[in-house]
Amino acid sequence: MSFPALSRERGHPDRRAKDFPARATAPPTEEAYPLLKLITPSLDPSGYDAGKKVKGRKRHILVDTLGLLLNVVVYPADVQDRDGAAIVLRQARRSFPFIERIYADGGYQGPKMAKMVAKTGAWRLHIVKRSDLHRFVVLPKRWIVERTFAWISHCRRLAKDFDRHARKAAAFIRLAMIRIMLRRITANHSA
Repeated sequence: MSFPALSRERGHPDRRAKDFPARATAPPTEEAYPLLKLITPSLDPSGYDAGKKVKGRKRHILVDTLGLLLNVVVYPADVQDRDGAAIVLRQARRSFPFIERIYADGGYQGPKMAKMVAKTGAWRLHIVKRSDLHRFVVLPKRWIVERTFAWISHCRRLAKDFDRHARKAAAFIRLAMIRIMLRRITANHSA
């Protein structure tokens, strides 16, 4: 018994090839396929931050004193820190009106950020600056956010910028924090 696909000689095309259209060399266009615009998702832009040497996206998070996530926004890397903080603070004002103080690093200082904090409520902005530039020093209050980023990066999907959409990246950050908080709750109840 012989099969048509296996009985052909090497170098000769398969007999079934005539049933299939020739492969297009150019990608399909919207004129050829009108629903292509609805089917294919658009990519969120990614940028490059020359100061931090980061390509892709940056995550702006707001955490409490325990390091638990309050709010997250993901932007292209070319957006400055103080511009990215505007939406984070605006959203947090509605959800967490009881916040009194905000601690931030040097990337969030300046008159533009001070105006944004003044608009969002009666919050006070404290910039945590490095005292010694030539050696490593753990800064009070600033390590809380860095620790949260470390917890989040334990999730394999969040270790690098794999997601093509900023909303998906923010959703996975929230899911990672939910997982962390659920582990803490179950650890406390089982002990």
